[in-house]
Amino acid sequence: MQWQSIPLIDVLALLWFVFCWLGYSAYADYMGKHRGTLLAVTSEYRLHWMRQMLKRDNRMVDASLIGNLLRSISFFASTTIFIVLGLFTLLKYRNEASAILVTIPYATETTPLLWEAKIFLLVVIFVYSFFKYTWSLRQYNYACIVVGAAPLCNERNEHFEEYARNAAKLVSNAARHFSMGLRGYYFGLAALSWFLSSYAFMVASAWVVWVLYRREFRSLAIKYLSDAAVFRDN
Repeated sequence: MQWQSIPLIDVLALLWFVFCWLGYSAYADYMGKHRGTLLAVTSEYRLHWMRQMLKRDNRMVDASLIGNLLRSISFFASTTIFIVLGLFTLLKYRNEASAILVTIPYATETTPLLWEAKIFLLVVIFVYSFFKYTWSLRQYNYACIVVGAAPLCNERNEHFEEYARNAAKLVSNAARHFSMGLRGYYFGLAALSWFLSSYAFMVASAWVVWVLYRREFRSLAIKYLSDAAVFRDN
């Protein structure tokens, strides 16, 4: 069968890629529940934002902020569609693309079946990212409804804190799915290195994990946000 002609090193490289992505995602989701991570710190800001929203008479600033987030995610979602269309187009130009790739130092030749496998891996990655972006987009739309339906500040009662917390959880979940879609872009860039060689693919996969870890768990942004979060719950 054709799949048996795929070199073992390419199979191992693909398995290593899947392990890196799923392993890091599981780790990030687990650690995201703890303080000191980018997701946890920004979630505290979102809770404070919703509390402040309930204190305001005019919620135009809150609607504007959500609108800015919606436009940013819409850009990524529409861009992802064009990327997927471009990838399907590449299937037709395998010979031309392969001729260019083999001129790159240390690049290895690929069979038609392996070429299609590499393209479809990228398609799966970016389709995944598209679904994450659109679900994030929908949740931000729901957040607009929550802000519009928020009780007036002069109607303050014992349910305000619960309202703020649920609204913050909705926005945080939307941000989490956007982050997952963006993570797909990072791993999509790693998958591009597979066109050069399987070894480059494995190195790039590990490198992406390191970059994501540094940015989500050890970046200066986390330090600055944590230092400024004087309103955190004790």
